[in-house]
Amino acid sequence: MSAKTWFHQWGSPRWFFEKAKPVSTVLGLLSLVFLSLGIIWGLAFAPEDYQQGNSFRIMYVHVPSALLCQSLYLFMGIAGFIGLVWRMKLTDVAISAAIPLGMMLTAVALITGSLWGRPTWGTWWEWDGRTVSTLVLFFLYFGIYALRQAIKDSSTKANATAIIAMVGTLNIPIIKYSVDWWHTLHQPATFTITEKPAMPSEMWLPFLVMVIGFYCFAGHNVISRMRIEILRRESGSAWVRSIAMSGEKARYVF
Repeated sequence: MSAKTWFHQWGSPRWFFEKAKPVSTVLGLLSLVFLSLGIIWGLAFAPEDYQQGNSFRIMYVHVPSALLCQSLYLFMGIAGFIGLVWRMKLTDVAISAAIPLGMMLTAVALITGSLWGRPTWGTWWEWDGRTVSTLVLFFLYFGIYALRQAIKDSSTKANATAIIAMVGTLNIPIIKYSVDWWHTLHQPATFTITEKPAMPSEMWLPFLVMVIGFYCFAGHNVISRMRIEILRRESGSAWVRSIAMSGEKARYVF
């Protein structure tokens, strides 16, 4: 199978609906394992930070949620570009499925950051570059969600969403490099792929487990939402009616 054929097959709603279920199931199981392990390891067994004490444990939720909400928005921007260039219906389905989780995770990142900031910085909120750019990301998610609710025409909705998602990706590098470009209370990244972690392994290993768990959960959540949205949009198709008539619709989705 050529790359072009593979690409177009996965762009077919019916093909994606049928082939993505086992992927979603595996990701769901992996997320359960990694998140359970990471939470127990990070909250119960990781040592205290010598400066922040136990308050640093918020990192195990705050940082993965912050990373993931940016990744989901970048995913939406790429999907929007593909949708505008190749007119693939599945890309709008992907954006629609990613918005709720992205909006929720951005809110979690902001709230946990505030909870972490109070004992660390002495304030619940600081108008520094990363905090403000993350707040902008939340408004982008919320704006796209509100826009999709306001526009009734599906084609206009898809095009408008794709354009805003693409333009909004400019905020992602601002979030990432804000600690380098401006004076900020946020510390630089303590964990990167190319450099040795600044924290001991007893602290960064459960963090890594949590990040993997968060991404597996996101994959399961987005794919499941996409499959439900495909059923809704393709409800008039013969293949969807055959599923409904068989009485196995819930089993096909989950």
